[in-house]
Amino acid sequence: MRNILLATAALTLLAAPAMAQTVSNPQVTGSIGYTQLDGDDADLGAVTGRLNAKFNRYVGVEGEASFGVKDDEITVGGVTGDLSHEYDAAAYVVGTLPISPNLEVFGRVGYGTTQIKADVAGFTATEDGESVNYGAGANYFFDGRNGVRADWTRRDFTDDNGGELDTYGLSYVRRF
Repeated sequence: MRNILLATAALTLLAAPAMAQTVSNPQVTGSIGYTQLDGDDADLGAVTGRLNAKFNRYVGVEGEASFGVKDDEITVGGVTGDLSHEYDAAAYVVGTLPISPNLEVFGRVGYGTTQIKADVAGFTATEDGESVNYGAGANYFFDGRNGVRADWTRRDFTDDNGGELDTYGLSYVRRF
């Protein structure tokens, strides 16, 4: 048993510099694309930018921010108005599974904030919602640097009556 513990400690010491090098030099990707926000009452669209840093082949973090570009009509008490996506921002922990040098699938879980604005009959209301987010997707790289990303994310809003929102995204992605 003592030999096993000593061997494990020795392997850990040998692996520590390689692990530190990976963490201090993460693989960074960025993406920009369109995200469709599908809610129960409206469908909205946004432009989304992301930055992802992978600490090794399997684990990383990601930040994203979006701003609305497609509004939807809503009806409240027989009066028609507009619903618009102002912005959202989120941070995720991302687990990646490389399938081939050009294809990887990922799952992510994180926390975000979203702001929606409604204009009905001259009255404007803005609502902020905090959400626990989780989703999955894939990146396909045409060459070593350029590719496409497709993803789905569910936002579970933490407010009492916040509900859920599904997002579907398609983006250009670049490795740096």
